[in-house]
Amino acid sequence: MLLSGIDTMSRAMKRGLRRLLKVAVRPMKSERAHGGRVIHSYRGYGSRTEVFLIGRVFRQPGLNLPTRQDSLMSDLVDLVRRSIRWGIHDVEVEIRVNDTRCVVTTDRYGYFHANIELDEPLPADRVWHQADFRLLTGSGDPGSRRARATAGATASTDIYVPPPDVDRVVISDIDDTVMHTGVANKLTMFYRLFFEKAQRRTAFPGVASFYQGLHEGADGQRQRPMLYVSRGPWSIYEVLETFFQINRIPVGPVLFLREWGLTLQHPMPQKAEDHKQTLIEKMLSLYEDMPFVLIGDSGQHDPEVYAQIVRDHPGRISNIYIRDVSRDGRRSDAIRELADEVSRSDCTLTLAEDSATLAEHAHQHGLVSKSCVEQTRAEGEQQRRRHPED
Repeated sequence: MLLSGIDTMSRAMKRGLRRLLKVAVRPMKSERAHGGRVIHSYRGYGSRTEVFLIGRVFRQPGLNLPTRQDSLMSDLVDLVRRSIRWGIHDVEVEIRVNDTRCVVTTDRYGYFHANIELDEPLPADRVWHQADFRLLTGSGDPGSRRARATAGATASTDIYVPPPDVDRVVISDIDDTVMHTGVANKLTMFYRLFFEKAQRRTAFPGVASFYQGLHEGADGQRQRPMLYVSRGPWSIYEVLETFFQINRIPVGPVLFLREWGLTLQHPMPQKAEDHKQTLIEKMLSLYEDMPFVLIGDSGQHDPEVYAQIVRDHPGRISNIYIRDVSRDGRRSDAIRELADEVSRSDCTLTLAEDSATLAEHAHQHGLVSKSCVEQTRAEGEQQRRRHPED
């Protein structure tokens, strides 16, 4: 029945589905050993003396169906394999960053978290560095035949370290701040990203130019860390990366996803109270000498969370930018009251519906160039003319 349904699809729908699947199953393509263990690593971050890394070790089912490689059916089979893969707990992973080595153990869902103090500082002449991973043990008895056969899986990832003369850290929400709502709903997000006439409507008008300006700074030389936070699950990590590439948004570690637990082992989402605040406070501790810029939206609790951070860490937050998506006058009034409060701590909170207004304020405070404002305004107007219904 599945094959029959695929045969009757329109050509455009097949094309969109193939594009979706190529991203959704990308980590599977180099992991064709059915049923084997896999190390999936995420982009890391840190300073020249300390780095943070996250990854997962999992096994995926074989589903040894007779499909032609790189066909639509093959991609669908890989997507099923990815959806029902399960993490492997209590296995050891060796991590190397230059000459520093450490060993971590996976948790009950197969994830590992590494906070590594480096034996030697990382070179200061570049911002991207590399970490290498190797699986040391299998699950269960380390001496078993299966453990010996599968030990040795490897992976690598990039680590972002700010340049020595960086002057700010930028942390941005993703959901309804960078992109329209949908990141927490995989099907909605997939549709907006990959199907016909949807790609350019996922990002808010002007957001790419504004974020490029924040990354580069007023002199174009800052290379500020751009750190992104989402309540979405780690399973959409690659989709978010593709979204950033499509929309020319400055790359950065998409650090702050969370484990929903939507697996065979744990079928219900885990709670995520204080998810954003906890992680921002971790960044404040890591980059303890730098002020921060926080960006969010009015739809959820970003203004309240950010205001609490200003209270708890006076002098650390220089600017807060809130995209107004609520269309509720009472909500806007409440946020303006928060703006009055944080202004007493030498912090500004700006509420606006469009990226150009936010960019203009950032220019007035020396964060972005005048050309950034002009490009942000032009980009927004172009997108609105292209999609007046948005």
